[in-house]
Amino acid sequence: MFTKMKNIDTAFRQVRIFSMLVIVGCVVLCGFSLYKSFSMVSQMQSKIYILANGKALEAYSSDRKDNIPVEAKDHVKTFHKYFFTLDPDDKVIKENVTKALYLSDNSTKKVYDDLKENGYYAGIISGNISQTISVDSIAIDINEYPYHFRCYAVQNIVRATSIVHRSLITEGSLRNVSRSDNNPHGFLIERWNTIENKDLSTENRK
Repeated sequence: MFTKMKNIDTAFRQVRIFSMLVIVGCVVLCGFSLYKSFSMVSQMQSKIYILANGKALEAYSSDRKDNIPVEAKDHVKTFHKYFFTLDPDDKVIKENVTKALYLSDNSTKKVYDDLKENGYYAGIISGNISQTISVDSIAIDINEYPYHFRCYAVQNIVRATSIVHRSLITEGSLRNVSRSDNNPHGFLIERWNTIENKDLSTENRK
């Protein structure tokens, strides 16, 4: 009888050990499944799908700090494109300058007012002059806030008889502001000024 009870006790211990192993395994499996589920959800939330020309393109979201150099350079480039792209049309000039003013502070408004007062824009209209800009490079120091930048570009001024190429170097600083439709990058150019603006070459038009 003692042998029978001993066998029952041994079997009970074995069943208990087996049950504990099964429970531990289930807990580990559930924990791993939860971890993978949260990981997949987080990964899916970081993906953005953009519809372009009828095709879904996959993009990834990231922290702003990872994109500061790229966004800052594009902000500076966009500002210069709007401010220096001019045609002999008062409406076009106002539209472009207005877009540029949304991206900068009063230092740009002061430059615009001075040029307007000196008849610069009136001369463009009366002389049927077109002006474009080609940005060569933009240097930005993101180690210190606000971020200082320097822009190197070439202006192309198209007149009736000639095309003038001018070297343009400007500098300023970038401050963080709220994003909007008028300012998608969320930067504001401050203390903007021109360091160099001189003729490089002139070619006659035929």
